[in-house]
Amino acid sequence: MENHSYDQVVGYSGAPYENSLIDKCGLATNYHGITHPSLPNYIAATGGTTAGISSDCAPSSSCQSTGQSIFEQVASRGGWRSYEESMPANCSPTSSGEYAVKHNPAPYYTRVRSQCAKWDVPFGSASRGRFISDVDNGRLPAFSFVTPNLCNDTHDCSVPTGDSWLHTVVTHLTSSATYRAGRTAIFITWDEGYDNANHVPTIVVAPTVSPHLRSSISFSHYSLLRTAEEMLHLSLLGDAQYAASMRDPFGL
Repeated sequence: MENHSYDQVVGYSGAPYENSLIDKCGLATNYHGITHPSLPNYIAATGGTTAGISSDCAPSSSCQSTGQSIFEQVASRGGWRSYEESMPANCSPTSSGEYAVKHNPAPYYTRVRSQCAKWDVPFGSASRGRFISDVDNGRLPAFSFVTPNLCNDTHDCSVPTGDSWLHTVVTHLTSSATYRAGRTAIFITWDEGYDNANHVPTIVVAPTVSPHLRSSISFSHYSLLRTAEEMLHLSLLGDAQYAASMRDPFGL
Protein backbone atom coordinates (compact mmCIF):
# COMPACT_ATOMS: atom_id res chain seq x y z
CA MET A 1 0.00 0.00 0.00
CA GLU A 2 1.08 3.61 -0.48
CA ASN A 3 1.93 6.85 1.23
CA HIS A 4 0.04 6.78 4.52
CA SER A 5 1.36 7.07 8.03
CA TYR A 6 0.40 4.80 10.91
CA ASP A 7 -2.24 7.10 12.40
CA GLN A 8 -3.93 7.55 9.02
CA VAL A 9 -4.91 3.88 9.01
CA VAL A 10 -4.76 2.41 12.50
CA GLY A 11 -7.90 3.44 14.38
CA TYR A 12 -9.32 5.31 11.38
CA SER A 13 -13.05 4.73 10.89
CA GLY A 14 -12.63 4.87 7.11
CA ALA A 15 -10.58 1.68 7.19
CA PRO A 16 -12.95 -0.79 8.88
CA TYR A 17 -11.56 -3.91 7.23
CA GLU A 18 -7.92 -3.12 7.94
CA ASN A 19 -8.78 -2.40 11.55
CA SER A 20 -10.76 -5.64 11.80
CA LEU A 21 -7.63 -7.48 10.64
CA ILE A 22 -5.63 -5.62 13.25
CA ASP A 23 -8.08 -6.82 15.91
CA LYS A 24 -8.08 -10.41 14.68
CA CYS A 25 -4.41 -10.74 13.75
CA GLY A 26 -1.10 -8.97 14.33
CA LEU A 27 0.11 -5.37 14.15
CA ALA A 28 3.66 -4.03 14.14
CA THR A 29 3.26 -0.78 16.08
CA ASN A 30 6.84 0.43 15.55
CA TYR A 31 7.44 -0.26 11.84
CA HIS A 32 9.17 2.35 9.65
CA GLY A 33 9.91 2.92 5.99
CA ILE A 34 13.55 3.24 4.98
CA THR A 35 13.53 6.53 3.07
CA HIS A 36 11.63 8.64 0.51
CA PRO A 37 10.29 8.49 -2.18
CA SER A 38 8.57 5.19 -3.05
CA LEU A 39 11.00 3.21 -5.20
CA PRO A 40 13.97 2.93 -2.81
CA ASN A 41 11.62 1.38 -0.23
CA TYR A 42 10.49 -1.28 -2.70
CA ILE A 43 14.12 -2.09 -3.55
CA ALA A 44 15.06 -2.22 0.14
CA ALA A 45 12.20 -4.61 0.92
CA THR A 46 13.31 -7.05 -1.77
CA GLY A 47 17.08 -6.61 -1.98
CA GLY A 48 18.32 -5.49 1.44
CA THR A 49 19.67 -2.19 0.10
CA THR A 50 18.38 0.79 -1.85
CA ALA A 51 21.08 0.09 -4.48
CA GLY A 52 21.87 3.80 -4.52
CA ILE A 53 18.45 4.62 -5.97
CA SER A 54 17.08 7.86 -4.55
CA SER A 55 14.26 8.76 -6.93
CA ASP A 56 11.23 7.21 -8.62
CA CYS A 57 13.12 6.62 -11.86
CA ALA A 58 12.10 4.04 -14.47
CA PRO A 59 14.36 1.00 -14.99
CA SER A 60 17.44 1.98 -17.00
CA SER A 61 21.22 1.67 -16.96
CA SER A 62 21.32 4.50 -14.42
CA CYS A 63 18.41 3.21 -12.34
CA GLN A 64 18.76 -0.47 -11.56
CA SER A 65 20.23 -2.95 -9.10
CA THR A 66 22.96 -5.38 -10.11
CA GLY A 67 22.73 -7.09 -6.73
CA GLN A 68 20.80 -10.08 -5.50
CA SER A 69 17.15 -10.00 -4.55
CA ILE A 70 14.69 -12.34 -2.91
CA PHE A 71 13.33 -12.98 -6.40
CA GLU A 72 16.61 -14.53 -7.47
CA GLN A 73 17.03 -16.37 -4.17
CA VAL A 74 13.68 -18.13 -4.29
CA ALA A 75 13.67 -18.89 -8.03
CA SER A 76 14.85 -22.47 -7.43
CA ARG A 77 13.18 -22.84 -4.02
CA GLY A 78 9.50 -22.79 -4.92
CA GLY A 79 9.54 -19.86 -7.30
CA TRP A 80 8.20 -16.31 -7.15
CA ARG A 81 5.63 -14.15 -8.83
CA SER A 82 4.83 -10.45 -8.75
CA TYR A 83 1.17 -9.63 -9.33
CA GLU A 84 0.88 -6.03 -10.54
CA GLU A 85 -2.58 -4.52 -10.87
CA SER A 86 -3.23 -2.58 -14.12
CA MET A 87 0.16 -3.53 -15.61
CA PRO A 88 -0.42 -3.75 -19.39
CA ALA A 89 2.04 -6.62 -20.05
CA ASN A 90 4.46 -8.87 -18.21
CA CYS A 91 7.36 -7.04 -16.53
CA SER A 92 6.41 -3.72 -18.08
CA PRO A 93 9.25 -1.18 -17.60
CA THR A 94 7.03 1.81 -18.38
CA SER A 95 4.25 3.33 -16.28
CA SER A 96 0.85 3.34 -17.92
CA GLY A 97 -2.50 4.57 -16.63
CA GLU A 98 -2.89 3.37 -13.03
CA TYR A 99 0.20 1.14 -13.26
CA ALA A 100 3.38 2.65 -11.82
CA VAL A 101 6.63 0.79 -12.49
CA LYS A 102 8.18 2.47 -9.43
CA HIS A 103 5.90 0.21 -7.34
CA ASN A 104 7.09 -2.94 -9.11
CA PRO A 105 10.63 -3.80 -7.97
CA ALA A 106 11.34 -6.88 -10.09
CA PRO A 107 12.11 -5.01 -13.37
CA TYR A 108 14.90 -3.10 -11.61
CA TYR A 109 17.00 -6.20 -10.88
CA THR A 110 19.34 -7.00 -13.76
CA ARG A 111 19.99 -10.52 -12.47
CA VAL A 112 16.35 -11.60 -12.90
CA ARG A 113 15.51 -9.89 -16.18
CA SER A 114 14.73 -13.16 -17.96
CA GLN A 115 12.65 -14.40 -15.02
CA CYS A 116 10.85 -11.07 -14.80
CA ALA A 117 9.49 -11.46 -18.32
CA LYS A 118 7.78 -14.67 -17.23
CA TRP A 119 6.96 -14.22 -13.55
CA ASP A 120 6.13 -10.52 -13.17
CA VAL A 121 2.52 -10.63 -14.33
CA PRO A 122 -0.66 -8.52 -14.44
CA PHE A 123 -2.73 -9.03 -11.29
CA GLY A 124 -6.15 -8.89 -12.91
CA SER A 125 -8.92 -7.48 -10.73
CA ALA A 126 -9.92 -8.02 -7.13
CA SER A 127 -12.48 -10.60 -8.23
CA ARG A 128 -10.87 -12.36 -11.19
CA GLY A 129 -7.64 -12.69 -13.15
CA ARG A 130 -4.24 -14.29 -12.66
CA PHE A 131 -3.90 -13.79 -8.91
CA ILE A 132 -7.40 -14.98 -8.03
CA SER A 133 -6.98 -17.96 -10.37
CA ASP A 134 -3.66 -18.94 -8.79
CA VAL A 135 -5.18 -18.68 -5.31
CA ASP A 136 -8.22 -20.76 -6.28
CA ASN A 137 -6.13 -23.44 -7.95
CA GLY A 138 -3.43 -23.67 -5.29
CA ARG A 139 -0.75 -22.34 -7.63
CA LEU A 140 0.73 -19.51 -5.60
CA PRO A 141 4.55 -19.70 -5.65
CA ALA A 142 6.71 -19.73 -2.52
CA PHE A 143 6.96 -15.92 -2.60
CA SER A 144 4.34 -13.54 -3.98
CA PHE A 145 4.65 -9.75 -4.23
CA VAL A 146 1.30 -8.02 -4.77
CA THR A 147 0.92 -4.36 -5.75
CA PRO A 148 -2.49 -2.70 -6.19
CA ASN A 149 -2.79 0.02 -8.82
CA LEU A 150 -2.40 3.72 -8.05
CA CYS A 151 -6.01 4.02 -6.94
CA ASN A 152 -6.42 0.86 -4.90
CA ASP A 153 -3.05 1.30 -3.15
CA THR A 154 -4.41 4.71 -1.94
CA HIS A 155 -1.67 6.68 -3.69
CA ASP A 156 -4.26 8.55 -5.76
CA CYS A 157 -7.50 7.45 -4.08
CA SER A 158 -8.84 7.43 -0.54
CA VAL A 159 -8.02 5.10 2.34
CA PRO A 160 -11.60 3.69 2.21
CA THR A 161 -11.01 2.75 -1.44
CA GLY A 162 -7.91 0.76 -0.54
CA ASP A 163 -9.65 -0.75 2.46
CA SER A 164 -12.44 -2.06 0.23
CA TRP A 165 -9.91 -3.53 -2.23
CA LEU A 166 -8.05 -5.28 0.57
CA HIS A 167 -11.31 -6.61 1.96
CA THR A 168 -12.09 -8.37 -1.31
CA VAL A 169 -8.58 -9.66 -2.02
CA VAL A 170 -7.45 -10.69 1.45
CA THR A 171 -10.78 -12.32 2.32
CA HIS A 172 -10.49 -14.39 -0.85
CA LEU A 173 -6.97 -15.41 0.15
CA THR A 174 -7.78 -16.28 3.76
CA SER A 175 -10.72 -18.38 2.55
CA SER A 176 -8.46 -20.47 0.31
CA ALA A 177 -7.51 -24.08 0.97
CA THR A 178 -3.81 -23.19 1.05
CA TYR A 179 -4.30 -20.58 3.76
CA ARG A 180 -6.58 -22.84 5.80
CA ALA A 181 -3.91 -25.55 5.60
CA GLY A 182 -1.53 -23.21 7.44
CA ARG A 183 0.89 -22.66 4.56
CA THR A 184 0.42 -18.94 3.94
CA ALA A 185 1.44 -15.75 5.74
CA ILE A 186 0.29 -12.33 4.54
CA PHE A 187 2.10 -9.06 5.24
CA ILE A 188 0.27 -5.82 4.44
CA THR A 189 2.55 -2.81 4.59
CA TRP A 190 2.89 0.75 3.30
CA ASP A 191 5.98 1.96 1.47
CA GLU A 192 6.39 5.28 3.27
CA GLY A 193 4.62 7.59 5.69
CA TYR A 194 4.16 11.33 5.93
CA ASP A 195 5.51 11.93 9.43
CA ASN A 196 9.17 12.65 10.16
CA ALA A 197 9.73 9.15 11.55
CA ASN A 198 8.37 7.44 8.40
CA HIS A 199 6.09 5.45 10.72
CA VAL A 200 3.78 3.14 8.75
CA PRO A 201 1.30 0.41 9.66
CA THR A 202 2.18 -3.22 8.96
CA ILE A 203 -0.42 -5.94 9.50
CA VAL A 204 0.56 -9.61 9.84
CA VAL A 205 -2.03 -12.24 8.93
CA ALA A 206 -1.42 -15.97 9.38
CA PRO A 207 -3.20 -18.91 11.02
CA THR A 208 -0.52 -18.98 13.73
CA VAL A 209 -0.81 -15.29 14.66
CA SER A 210 -2.65 -14.81 17.95
CA PRO A 211 -5.64 -12.46 17.90
CA HIS A 212 -4.93 -8.87 19.02
CA LEU A 213 -1.18 -9.50 18.88
CA ARG A 214 0.95 -6.35 18.99
CA SER A 215 4.70 -5.97 18.73
CA SER A 216 6.47 -2.72 19.61
CA ILE A 217 9.87 -3.96 18.41
CA SER A 218 11.49 -1.59 15.92
CA PHE A 219 10.92 -3.09 12.45
CA SER A 220 11.53 -1.82 8.93
CA HIS A 221 11.33 -3.02 5.34
CA TYR A 222 14.63 -4.79 6.00
CA SER A 223 12.84 -6.71 8.76
CA LEU A 224 10.17 -7.75 6.28
CA LEU A 225 12.83 -9.07 3.90
CA ARG A 226 14.62 -10.90 6.71
CA THR A 227 11.39 -12.52 7.86
CA ALA A 228 10.49 -13.74 4.37
CA GLU A 229 14.01 -15.08 3.85
CA GLU A 230 13.96 -16.91 7.18
CA MET A 231 10.58 -18.46 6.47
CA LEU A 232 11.82 -19.63 3.06
CA HIS A 233 15.19 -20.83 4.43
CA LEU A 234 17.23 -18.34 2.39
CA SER A 235 20.40 -16.45 3.25
CA LEU A 236 20.00 -12.87 4.48
CA LEU A 237 20.71 -10.10 1.99
CA GLY A 238 22.28 -6.74 2.82
CA ASP A 239 20.81 -4.87 5.75
CA ALA A 240 18.29 -7.65 6.37
CA GLN A 241 21.17 -9.25 8.31
CA TYR A 242 21.00 -6.48 10.91
CA ALA A 243 17.24 -5.90 11.08
CA ALA A 244 14.96 -7.39 13.72
CA SER A 245 13.07 -10.47 12.55
CA MET A 246 9.28 -10.49 12.72
CA ARG A 247 9.09 -14.27 12.79
CA ASP A 248 9.19 -15.02 16.52
CA PRO A 249 7.25 -11.93 17.67
CA PHE A 250 4.34 -12.92 15.43
CA GLY A 251 4.56 -16.69 15.85
CA LEU A 252 5.46 -17.39 12.22
